[in-house]
Amino acid sequence: MVRKYKIAVLPGDGIGKEVVPQAVEVLDATEKAVNGLRFEKHEFECGGEHYLRTGREWSEESENFVKNEADAILLGAVGAVANNGEQVRLPDGNMAGYSIVIGLRMALDLYANVRPVRLYEGVPTPLADKGSKDIDMLIVRENTEGLYAPIRGYLSRGESKELAVDVRIITKKGSERIARFAFRQAMMRDGAPVDKVRRVTCVDKSNLLSGCQLFRQVFDEVSAEFPQVQRDYSYVDAWTQWCLRRPEYYDVVVAPNEFGDIITDLGAAVQGGLGVAPAGNIGEKHGMFEPVHGSSPKHYGRNEANPIASILSAGMMLDWLGATHRDRNCTEGGRLIRDAVATVLRDAKTRTYDLCVGKYAKVTPSSTQAVAAAVADAVGKQAAKG
Repeated sequence: MVRKYKIAVLPGDGIGKEVVPQAVEVLDATEKAVNGLRFEKHEFECGGEHYLRTGREWSEESENFVKNEADAILLGAVGAVANNGEQVRLPDGNMAGYSIVIGLRMALDLYANVRPVRLYEGVPTPLADKGSKDIDMLIVRENTEGLYAPIRGYLSRGESKELAVDVRIITKKGSERIARFAFRQAMMRDGAPVDKVRRVTCVDKSNLLSGCQLFRQVFDEVSAEFPQVQRDYSYVDAWTQWCLRRPEYYDVVVAPNEFGDIITDLGAAVQGGLGVAPAGNIGEKHGMFEPVHGSSPKHYGRNEANPIASILSAGMMLDWLGATHRDRNCTEGGRLIRDAVATVLRDAKTRTYDLCVGKYAKVTPSSTQAVAAAVADAVGKQAAKG
């Protein structure tokens, strides 16, 4: 019997409402292309704009479905700007949409933030002497503790904030499971572009910080379980320059939460920008997938946002469903989406404005919808080839 997967679709705010529907269009094309692949999509409003209208970040129905019924979650972006130009915030000061982005990571224990850093042929990179064969790494970031653990506050005297405190939490359990996740990912990859060695690089600041010293200690302990994978180390400040000078050396990179957050945006830059950077938030039982970029309100309504990151995030979702449920149909769907994206980018005729730079500066920018339509068409053609 063919399984039908329940997908929670959360477009969110701003350009999320433009790129997620296009990712859904590609999912529809993939469903048609793969015999035995079935989705039941449930779309819900959420985020800052919904909060402005209703006083809630999302409805109780949405929250219940996402947490208790969905097989996977496809998220756009959250973050809205009010009429006064200020970001919409909750009474506690958090961004409106916090419960969706950060709250779900905690509530569903999505402990691994996974960001592929792959440079596709046809995508310009700021690294002048690097090409698509040089950049293909996976950054794995601890996603539920570190500096982003919700242990923070202010000391005020009168109405003046005098002191701010943010507490960084690093636990043995959190470090152990993210390290093991990283090594397992390395076992499924082909190694670093430069030498094909399966390698996991621990990026931290263990020369100064106690939490990072524990993180590295646990990394070493876990590495003994994977003798086929080379262990590697870098302090986070040094890694930022090595990522630019020699990206081809890196295969899988693992880091604590806040450092991982920072270096993945550097990774997005070398792979061609936020418009082509997908991400997954993965736990033992749940997975939420989203483009790295934000809601970018100033670009909303122009039909110019790049949908590739959202489309690749949908592909990651299928990869995860395939691995979780041992479903070859999902795995095939994920492969078709990546291959279709690669075909469209390599062809270089249909691309949004952010990729019309460098040698592609004379290409007429395509709309969000046109790029997604090209990918959906390529999915069908890839499937027909077998």
